[in-house]
Amino acid sequence: MDRLRELRKEHGLKISELSDELDLVGADAVGKYERGEREPNINRLIALANYFHVSIDYLVGRSDVR
Repeated sequence: MDRLRELRKEHGLKISELSDELDLVGADAVGKYERGEREPNINRLIALANYFHVSIDYLVGRSDVR
């Protein structure tokens, strides 16, 4: 998920910091999401979208509108 990496970097967060903020998954899972090795479930997608104040469609690349 390129957008996840992009949003995390825009907010100046390390993978471990984002993981701690969300308190849903470990840093290894967030890294795998960013590398496309694993996909987050719907609850984690909602949490990520809410955290970054973007739509799920934006987060997964289906829309360019945040």
